[in-house]
Amino acid sequence: MHLELPIRLGELEKEVMLSNNQKNKLKTAGYFIKRLKDAGYVTFRMFDKYGDHDARKWTVLVDPSGASVYITCFENRPFKDEYLFSFEDGNQRFPRGYVLKTNSVEVVVQRLVDHNVLQVEDSEFLNKYKKNG
Repeated sequence: MHLELPIRLGELEKEVMLSNNQKNKLKTAGYFIKRLKDAGYVTFRMFDKYGDHDARKWTVLVDPSGASVYITCFENRPFKDEYLFSFEDGNQRFPRGYVLKTNSVEVVVQRLVDHNVLQVEDSEFLNKYKKNG
């Protein structure tokens, strides 16, 4: 069960997803990438060497040459031992400052689907190589 709470911060609306006592490895880049690939998304690890005092843990790129959504995992946000995911695509599909707090990759996938981020079978990035290769 998930509880959605829209929070108004200035001009930006941020969506917070809370779930009851779910434990998984969603906060690790490798697990996050694997689960998105399993869901049919082209996903690349972009960076995971942020400084010790930086709240960012890692950043991945989803649907390159399409939506090109950068998802960054933040640690200890909004509270200690909590994780938050920021979605950035240059304000094309996601509003500037869109964040999601969840323990479920299915919720992440549903947000990508809801915002028309294409999966592998529709990806120009992969289909270009299949047709010419």
